[in-house]
Amino acid sequence: MQKLGLNELRERYLSFFESKGHLRMASAPLVPKNDPSLLLINSGMAPLKPYFTGQEEPPRKRVTTCQKCIRTPDIENVGKTARHGTYFEMLGNFSFGDYFKKEAIPWAWEFCTQDLKMPVDKLWVTIYEDDDEAFEIWNKDIGLPPERIVRMGKKDNFWEHGIGPCGPCSEIYFDRGPEKGCGSPDCKVGCECDRYVEFWNNVFTQFNKDEQGNYTRLAHPNIDTGMGLERLACISQGVDNLFEVDTVLNILNYICEIAGVEYKKSEKTDVSIRVITDHIRSTTMMVCDGVLPSNEGRGYVLRRLLRRAARHGRLLGINKPFLYDVAMVVINESREAYPELAEKAEYIKKVIRIEEERFEATVDQGIVILNEFISEIKEKKQAVLPGEMVFKLHDTYGFPLDLTREIAEENGLGIDEDGFKKEMDAQKKKARDAHNSKDTSAWADSVFDKLDKSLKTAFTGYETTSADAKILYIVKDGEIAETAQEGDEVTVILDKTSFYAESGGQVGDTGTITSGNGRVQISDCTKTADGKYLHTGVVESGLIETGNQVTAQIDLNRRMAICRNHTTTHLLHKALRTVLGDHVHQAGSLVEPNKLRFDFSHFSAMTAEELKRVEDMTNRAILESMEVNVREMPIEEAKKLGAMALFGEKYGDTVRVVKVEDYSIEFCGGTHLKNTAQAGLVKILGESGVAAGVRRLEALTGEAAIRYYAEKENLLNEVSQALKASPQDSLKKVEALGQELKNAEKEIEQLRNKLVSGEADGVISKAVEVKGVKVITARFDTLDIDGLRNTGDMLKNKLESGVVVLGSSYGEKVSFIVTATRDVLAKGVHSGNIIKEVAKLAGGGGGGRPDMAQAGGKDASKINDALKAAIPVIEAQIK
Repeated sequence: MQKLGLNELRERYLSFFESKGHLRMASAPLVPKNDPSLLLINSGMAPLKPYFTGQEEPPRKRVTTCQKCIRTPDIENVGKTARHGTYFEMLGNFSFGDYFKKEAIPWAWEFCTQDLKMPVDKLWVTIYEDDDEAFEIWNKDIGLPPERIVRMGKKDNFWEHGIGPCGPCSEIYFDRGPEKGCGSPDCKVGCECDRYVEFWNNVFTQFNKDEQGNYTRLAHPNIDTGMGLERLACISQGVDNLFEVDTVLNILNYICEIAGVEYKKSEKTDVSIRVITDHIRSTTMMVCDGVLPSNEGRGYVLRRLLRRAARHGRLLGINKPFLYDVAMVVINESREAYPELAEKAEYIKKVIRIEEERFEATVDQGIVILNEFISEIKEKKQAVLPGEMVFKLHDTYGFPLDLTREIAEENGLGIDEDGFKKEMDAQKKKARDAHNSKDTSAWADSVFDKLDKSLKTAFTGYETTSADAKILYIVKDGEIAETAQEGDEVTVILDKTSFYAESGGQVGDTGTITSGNGRVQISDCTKTADGKYLHTGVVESGLIETGNQVTAQIDLNRRMAICRNHTTTHLLHKALRTVLGDHVHQAGSLVEPNKLRFDFSHFSAMTAEELKRVEDMTNRAILESMEVNVREMPIEEAKKLGAMALFGEKYGDTVRVVKVEDYSIEFCGGTHLKNTAQAGLVKILGESGVAAGVRRLEALTGEAAIRYYAEKENLLNEVSQALKASPQDSLKKVEALGQELKNAEKEIEQLRNKLVSGEADGVISKAVEVKGVKVITARFDTLDIDGLRNTGDMLKNKLESGVVVLGSSYGEKVSFIVTATRDVLAKGVHSGNIIKEVAKLAGGGGGGRPDMAQAGGKDASKINDALKAAIPVIEAQIK
């Protein structure tokens, strides 16, 4: 058998099936598109689901892919064994109603035995127990003896997912020899040991399962195959597990080099090395496909993987960010198959490094909280940290369980792992229940799935603002209807439309659909996966019928406002990359008639100067009156021109490119201006953070921006009138008034201090002696907390030795301060403890140092009682 590298195996497989008439399609991004049932792509078939269900037309009936996949149900086991991993690549060849078993089985055998030259005597196959057709092909056509064809039951060799397409499958196994087996005389294909390795599964989707459990043969059966690339590489390279495959081993060796450790010297160390190796592969690919660390969804999966890898780096003695460096090895090993890795290398490294640094801060914060928990448990003379404490550290602070265990052990404590698991299970159940409450079935139907899939809506809205069309369908009350009349809420599907359907962040058009007998006011336009435009609205007058000839007219002024905002997002994107750096990529947008919203990758808040530079640069681009050209072209040509793609978006062979002279060029399916000058101007309203590493700009253009400035001018005029000054002198007038106010406040403060100072001797004369310590209690309702502090210091200095307790209800705020001279601290006086008891009586709380403390309260009527209570509190403290 040939010993081939992982990258060469991938290319061999894809080239082989290209030679069999298959279209080679690039791997889809890991973020699923229009599939709420999946968090991340987890199989080769997942991105192709719309082709199998008939929702979309495949680009060719024969397709082959190598799909990036993430599976995370066994994260906790990754590293503990050499089997588990979260990232893998799945090779697949697919037929959408074209060829079937007669072709799929011989091709699989040809690839294994002739292209890869696998020894025939090492190969075994399994089939579904009732699939005589597959048996005949393997036995009669291929020549495999019956004893090497193993029939297995539904659990192992029949693929189905709820209702919908399903069918039997046939798997190919490689016999690694008895030395890899369990030694049992019953060891055979299907045994759980390491001898027989299943590496290729051919699924024959030939039935449709209905809700009653009946299986009906499909008129056009499909082929869906999957072969793990890493598993194939293990067989080809004669290694035991994925961590010893060439490309993965290069990552592992680099980690060992950074940590100064050797693999296979210590099982404990090996676990950490494997965790980091696997997780950095997953995280690098996820970040490349637009996933960012967060506390929910796929962002949480990424954060968890990154932090787990960083934690194991600490266990190896690496106490600084390092994963971003290892990511470059992942990029270099896979850049040939996935060139986007190299294109986004700096961005990937930056996202990973920032999350590593955040984890460092999280660990430090968690240790503080954990130490507080440990002190609390020790005070109670207990020996175990409760499960809810451990879970809170893990869930709220992202603190790893193993680190909690380690630190607890150092303090002579155990942890309640059963209680922790109980809390974790409760959280998982809550998440499952939330997920299951949604209709996320892969095969869920709606009224639009019942429509003729061959009928589509031709979109003319790039060139025209109205279209003469025919009504194909009317949907009313969730059902297909022949007619609709005045007052009915409807969805109208036409054979042709000028209405843009919501997509790519741009909202759908509004307008009217009119016939000779009726008129529909359209409030929104969306589209189905198979290309039908859904015009949603209300029948305003008359009657409409299926088959009517109608005119679809968009609201032109609204469309123009949307175009201004959409073209301006491209200009802003360019300006942001110029001002902030090439790591900036669009992370989402919303283009409406009244404003635009643009999300972009960046890792800190923009300064006022940066915002001004971006706004100025964009307005210059508008004023320069640059032509906006839109045309379709092959994707490779667009890339050569430097066109920027949207992060995580999947594109076909032909793309639409929007080019603003030599200023900007991007892939885009939206509607645009003909010239940048049509935008008028742009006004950035503000910038904010929306997720880790994602910032958001909101801005106005055209008429909306003009209205904004008009409102500001009106406001300035109103302020000027109130100040009795001209607009240009308003600022000076405000500054003068501000200075007058400061002077008045200063004078009031001075008068107040004189008043208090005059009362000081009287207050001191009323001091009481408690166990040899002088104590002053007094109330000053003319003082705020700052004045109360200053008065306390003044009284303390005059008293020379003793304690001062003051209260006030200035401006509806109840305040207390306690201050003590240094000599009485040695006698047990503690201001912080005194004020806790004092403030409590007035419905408040606070604390502070032994020599100085302050607190707030809620009930002014209790101030006097609280001040009196200070005496016995102080008496109890004095030794």
